Amino acid sequence: MNTTVKSPVSGSAVDQEPIPATKATQIIAIYGKGGIGKSFTLANLSYNMAQRGKKVLLIGCDPKSDTTSLLFGGRACPTIIETSAKKKLAGEDVKIGDVCFKRDGVFAMELGGPEVGRGCGGRGIIHGFELLEKLGFHDWGFDYVLLDFLGDVVCGGFGLPIARDMCQKVIVVGSNDLQSLYVANNVCSAVDYFRKLGGNVGVAGLVVNKDDGTGEAAAFAAAAGIPILASIPADEDIRRKSANYQIVGRPGDRWAPLFEQLAAAVGEAPPVRPTPLSQDGLLALFKASEVGRDYVLQPATEEDMCGSASFAKPSLEIVYETV
Repeated sequence: MNTTVKSPVSGSAVDQEPIPATKATQIIAIYGKGGIGKSFTLANLSYNMAQRGKKVLLIGCDPKSDTTSLLFGGRACPTIIETSAKKKLAGEDVKIGDVCFKRDGVFAMELGGPEVGRGCGGRGIIHGFELLEKLGFHDWGFDYVLLDFLGDVVCGGFGLPIARDMCQKVIVVGSNDLQSLYVANNVCSAVDYFRKLGGNVGVAGLVVNKDDGTGEAAAFAAAAGIPILASIPADEDIRRKSANYQIVGRPGDRWAPLFEQLAAAVGEAPPVRPTPLSQDGLLALFKASEVGRDYVLQPATEEDMCGSASFAKPSLEIVYETV
């Protein structure tokens, strides 16, 4: 039965079928376009959650292995895949202390991935989760496990949490630009697709990062039927501190209330089934002058391709007359 779900932030009604999280640990996958600010959002969100008494595990699932950089002041931590390879050569087993590190109550690790041109990133994600299971992933006692996934890549490894019901919720990070909303829409399409196949994962909402107030992200959220969990402004103070690997969501700091609000919204928002937009619907969120929405496709001709007038070439086929 459909129920009306209100956004934890905006209070706007969303007519959906919420699926309550049934596990004690909320496992949440965060997706978004590369460079949109997932790592920034997660580092500050996880830090704020830990300061509010929650036990949080942050897992970077991006081959760039940069999810934990902000949390650790720019310091790169050893990845699970890299450490596993080294330990295997040495005939040793991987231990928790080899790959999991902590700061002020936040536990964090990076799955890692292959070097450029030397393997499949998606397969690396699958291998990383296999190693996590060997380390006892399903027995760990966390309030929240946050998974940072690259949304631009559509291969199976990056869709693992959605396809295999490994998480209860998906959160999308986007901005007021077409490319990030295109990725957000793709993630919503993936959730909708696996729901049709009997999956249970839903979208908890959208985090608008670098919000300049133009409203396209809010329009997308309304059209897709998902709430906005938080809007992080395009502010120079945030940009500068983030570039210097500083946490801006510390309790008592200027931006702390924003991440306290986001932490509460993330915990309370039910996973809902989104309504993905068509390409035309996505373009309709923007002014035609900005995205070329009204452009009419012109078919190419043989003359265009060859640079000269085309002519019919004689066929070399031999046709035999039948008696």
